[in-house]
Parts: sequence; structure tokens; C-alpha cells
Amino acid sequence: MSPDEGRARGSWSQRGAAFGIWYLRTVTFLNFLSAVWVSFGNDIRRHNSAEFFTPYLLTAGFASAAFSLFLSVTLRRRKRAAWILNLVLSGLLTLLFTFGMVAAPEFRGHVQNWVSLVLTGLFAVALVAGRREFSAKGDRANPKLAAAVAAGGLLAASLLAALLVTVTNTAAGPSTFVQRWRYGLMRLVSLAADDRAFPEIATPNWVNVAINVLSTLLLVAVLWAAFRSVRSTEALTADDEERLRALLARHGDRDSLGYFALRRDKSVLFSPSGKAAVTYRVVGGVSLASGDPLGDPEAWPGAIEVWLAEAREHGWAPAVMGASEEGGTIYARHGLDALELGDEAIVETGEFTLDGRAMRTVRQAYNRIKRAGYTVTIRRHEDIPAAEMDRLLQLADDWRDGETERGFSMALGRLGDPGDGRCVMLECRSGGAGEEAGELRALLSFVPWGEKGLSLDLMRRDRNSENGLMEFMVLELIQRAKEVEVTQLSLNFAMFRSVFERGSRLGAGPVLRLWRSLLSFFSRWWQIESLYRANAKYRPIWEPRYMLFEKSTDLLRIGIAAGRAEGFLEAPGLPKWLNRKHLEHVR
Repeated sequence: MSPDEGRARGSWSQRGAAFGIWYLRTVTFLNFLSAVWVSFGNDIRRHNSAEFFTPYLLTAGFASAAFSLFLSVTLRRRKRAAWILNLVLSGLLTLLFTFGMVAAPEFRGHVQNWVSLVLTGLFAVALVAGRREFSAKGDRANPKLAAAVAAGGLLAASLLAALLVTVTNTAAGPSTFVQRWRYGLMRLVSLAADDRAFPEIATPNWVNVAINVLSTLLLVAVLWAAFRSVRSTEALTADDEERLRALLARHGDRDSLGYFALRRDKSVLFSPSGKAAVTYRVVGGVSLASGDPLGDPEAWPGAIEVWLAEAREHGWAPAVMGASEEGGTIYARHGLDALELGDEAIVETGEFTLDGRAMRTVRQAYNRIKRAGYTVTIRRHEDIPAAEMDRLLQLADDWRDGETERGFSMALGRLGDPGDGRCVMLECRSGGAGEEAGELRALLSFVPWGEKGLSLDLMRRDRNSENGLMEFMVLELIQRAKEVEVTQLSLNFAMFRSVFERGSRLGAGPVLRLWRSLLSFFSRWWQIESLYRANAKYRPIWEPRYMLFEKSTDLLRIGIAAGRAEGFLEAPGLPKWLNRKHLEHVR
């Protein structure tokens, strides 16, 4: 096959896939429209009776709209199972329509029947032409799960329907539970059961609607179980971690977030040369990478291609959180779009000073804490005795007070692991130094950033301690950086920093001011603005960080996945007090 023929075949395949997806989207819109526009819905229903028929999936109503919407979404995600289901259904329907047109002359007399035949046939042909575009695999357990959901859901829904019928039955004659159960079951499996078969049952219309809603929910649950993506991949192994640490040893100074690639709830894919890697986690059907790829930048494209290929193989939406400008540029060359998330605060310790009028407020706060007798101890984790580290872990966990452990792209997710000996711990105590040291009030932990840098990982403090301890500890580290031989610090990430900075300036436009007001409102719960203010006082260098995504229609899905990964959103599950996760530690 010549290159031109290959390109032409690929173009037809893409067009066929696009036609199939947009056909289902159009049908979904018409089904929803017919559900709220009564006369239009009645016309469609009339065309589905007697000698009339309508195109594939055009049946009117919310249930049919939900079904076609689900199929359009799964088809857009290139699910192979969705392609097979749509092809089988539309192919059989095309054959049925064709047989009806040939065998029954009355069918051939209606123009809409010819239109329905042509559209249904075109849909089936488009799927055949686009078969190469639908290669995303589902979970191998999906068929068994779908069967279990269908059986268990049908039993539970039919019993609930029978209960509703029992409570609301107004018929004069007596009825048995089996009869009421059969009535509910028939309502579940058909939108309009024949009431004449159940003379001993009479229920209000809302009961029938409620049973039909149960039927729709059951159908959605079965479809979700049948088409769900592979939900997870293998987490980091000991060999993977060793290879990642080798890449960090050679190229770790490139990205301040590089060390967070060692989170053990992540998976990793290496470039064919083994000189670069992308670490990621699958959350809600999103393959969520964080930071830049590790390793040699020349090998980054190879690792990115492997990661994207796996995402497309399983139907995951690829996304990157917190990429630098350099990393974002490489990701963008592979078809991802970029959106600026905010800025990372970086302090050069050698250039920092508390002198000057601009630092007056910070200097006064620092001196106030220092006069109160607080002291800070700075040590590498490997220099902390085991018993003492266990005590620090207990305090850090207690100060968290059972809240969700937050962080993914800029947090290690563990404390005190032997492999993290080069991390730096800051301990703030309320009394003197040495043996007379007072009670521990706050902790900070930093991970290595190459040979001469540190990145903030964990912040904990006693809630009864004075305000300003965290700032005091950071300033102590900046001024005593030579004790741990570092020259640069990466502090908290300030989301949408430019909005707060430019939105407060004279002459800011109405859109920017509105956006700033909206972010300030949400800051009451998520500390968006307070993180920016807390970092700005150090007068840092602001380095932009980006989110990368493939399709803008996936942004909501990616945002929810990122919120779950970072700990801001929680999937439904056990109550917190039954599912408390303590800091992982091994000594």
C-alpha cells in the first residue's frame, strides 16, 4: 500500500467514526427534545407503530435519550465493545428494515421509511469504515460484572416495584404478591405493560413512572458495568522505584516536582531507551500524569508516546497536572493543549534577605515568634533516630486530625520511609534547645530537588500553637540553608496566582475582576487565595505550571479526577471514621 493510499484509508476511517458519533449525538438531542415537546414526541411514537419505522435509536423519551447518550459517549471514547454493540444492533435493524420494505408493499409507500432505512444503513456502514478507530479495551471482568449487576439489580428493582404496587394498589379485587411482583417486573422490562393482563391491579400513574425510572437506572448501571475502562494499572515495583531514583540522580535538578514521581500509588511507563519515564495514576477513567517526565529531555518524547498509546488503548483521557513550561512544550508537540494552572514559588536562598521596607511585616512576624522562645531543628531524615521518627509520625498523623490526606502532584504521600533519607525535616519547639527543648509544635518536611534544592512536601502544626509558626520555620530554613547544603527552595503552588495579582491592579477589566471575586469566594473552602498570599511574602520567583489535556470536552472529567487525586473531592464510600488512612511509614 502506498503512503497516499494509507492516508486516504485513515481519513475514511476517521470520517466514519466521526459520522457514527455525531449520529448518536443527534439522536440523543432529538430524543430529549421529543420528551419535552409533546407533539413532536407523539409524532415520533406514531412513526414507530403500524407500517412506520424510525432510524436507529430514535424512539423519543428520556430513557431512550439516556441510552443513546451513553452509547455516544462510549463510542467517542473509542470503546471496542461499544462499536461491536452498535454495529450488531444497527446491522440487524438494517436487515429488518430491508426485509420489511421488500416483503410488505405498504412499507414502501412512506418516504420516512426510506429515510430511516438509509440513515440506519449509513450508520452501520460508517461504523464498518471506522472500525480501526475503535480499539479501546475494557476491563476483562466487565461481562461478569454486567451480568451480576443485571441479575441483582433486576431482582432488587422488581421487589421494590412490587412493594410500590402493594402500597398503592386501588383495585377492588384481591391480588397475590406474585401477581404484584409480575406486574412490577413487566413494567421494568417494558415501558408500557398491558394492563389488561392484570385486572386485579390498579395503580396511580406516578407509580408506573417511578418503576420506569428504576428501569432506566438499572439499564444505565448495566451499561456502565459492561463498558467501564480498566480502572487501575500496576503500582510502582521495587525495580521501578530503583530505576526512577537512578533517573533522578542524573536529571533530578531539572524539575522541582521530580521526586514526587516516587509516590507508590502511581504507575510508570519508560521510554524505549529507558532514559525517561512518565509516572501517572488512573482516576475515574483519566490517566493523570504529574510534573514533567523524568530523565533525559531528549528521551521525553519516547516516554510520552508510550503513555499516550496506553491511554488510548484503554480509552482513558490523558492529562498532565503541574507541568513546567519546558515539559508542557514537549507534551503539546504530541497533540495536547495547555492551560495555565498557576505558579510555583521558588526562593533562591543566597539572594533572600529580611532587610528593607518591603519585608518589614515579615521581619516583625519572624521576630515576634523568635522572642517567644520558639526554636527550629533542621535535619535530614536519615539523621533522625528510629524512635524519634516514630514519635514525629504519630504527632503528624494526630495533627492531621483524621482529615483526608491531600496532595498528588506535589506531595509524596508518606513520611519516614528508609528510602527517603535525603529528605529534610524541620521541627519547631516552644522552649530552649538541646536537652531542655520544649514541646514540639510544628513539622515541615521537604523532599530533595536535585543536589542543591528542596521542595516542600508536608506541613503539620498543633492547632493550639501560635499563628505564624510555618512562616517562621520557612524563614529559618532559608537563612540556615547552608546547614543542609541547599541553594533553592520550592514552596507551595499558588493556583491562579496571576488572576489575584492582576485582578487587584488599577484598571483591571470586569471579566478579570469577576474571575478574581469568584476565586476569592471558593477560597473560603480551598485556600486558593491564602496560599498565594502566604507565598508572596517571601518575594519568590514565580514559575508557571500547566495542565495538559487532549480534548476540551474532557476538562470537567479531568477536573473531577484531579480533585479526587489531590484529595479535594471524595468518591462515595465508607464514612471517614471507618476509613481513616494514616501516614505510611516503615522503619
